[in-house]
Amino acid sequence: MIRINLIDDEHLIRTGLAALIDAEPDMEVTGQAADGADVPDLVERTRPHIVLMDVRMPGLDGIQATHTLQRTPRPPRVIVITTFDNDDHVWDALRAGAQGFLLKRTPPEDILAAIRIVHRGDTLLFPTTLRTLAATRTPHHAPTPAARAVATLTEREAQTLTLIAQGLTNAEIATHLHLGVQTIKTHVSHTLTKLGVRDRTQAVIAAYDAGLIHPRHHT
Repeated sequence: MIRINLIDDEHLIRTGLAALIDAEPDMEVTGQAADGADVPDLVERTRPHIVLMDVRMPGLDGIQATHTLQRTPRPPRVIVITTFDNDDHVWDALRAGAQGFLLKRTPPEDILAAIRIVHRGDTLLFPTTLRTLAATRTPHHAPTPAARAVATLTEREAQTLTLIAQGLTNAEIATHLHLGVQTIKTHVSHTLTKLGVRDRTQAVIAAYDAGLIHPRHHT
């Protein structure tokens, strides 16, 4: 059973998501909150696998709440939800450790699919939207440790990361680089380890932050 917490200041949004999720045989909503400040205690009490986190809230926003969760021993996976796909807060939430994001207008079946994808350890990587966010964001943070670590990647690892940012699977990357799939898996594993991140989304964010990928020229 996939245990899910819903964090959103709009009661109607939480109610709708709860009804959608609780109707599924493999999911259950184990907690709800309207303020990011309540997230640490809620997560501690309910031990969710997934947190659906509104990125904009009048109290503590989803960015800070996500960042706080990442400092806990076994953080749940976070999917941030937002109204607009050009919301620059999404970039900061991903940078803070979220595994992916969804729009509030996303069709119900896609929301359920996204929860299952993230629960099994995969990430929600939307190359076009990430590239747009990266191109329009205003840099105002110091480089993260992951971004600084990009310089330690080998040429092949950097190539692999660039192709991950384009949304390619391991098999597609293997074909592109004329290598075996197992070799690509090894490159991906080494890349995540060197960057100190646990998924592809965080690796891609680091690549943009480090300037390995230039969004205005990347295709």
